[in-house]
Amino acid sequence: MLIYKVVELGTVTDETIEKALNEWTASGWRFDGMQFAMRESSRRPSMAFVVFTREQPDAGGTP
Repeated sequence: MLIYKVVELGTVTDETIEKALNEWTASGWRFDGMQFAMRESSRRPSMAFVVFTREQPDAGGTP
C-alpha cells in the first residue's frame, strides 16, 4: 500500500527545502513532488508543500 507524507514549509529557502528533502529521504521516504503557495504581492513563495511516498505492507494481506 502506498502512503503519503506532506511536509509544510512556512519559510521557503533553498536551505529549508534541502533540509526537508535530506531529512525525509534519509528516513525512507521517496520525494514525489512540491507545490508552492504564492502571494500576489511577491514573486517569492510564501509556503511550500513537499510530498513524499513510501510503500507500507498491507496489514490484512492481499484479498
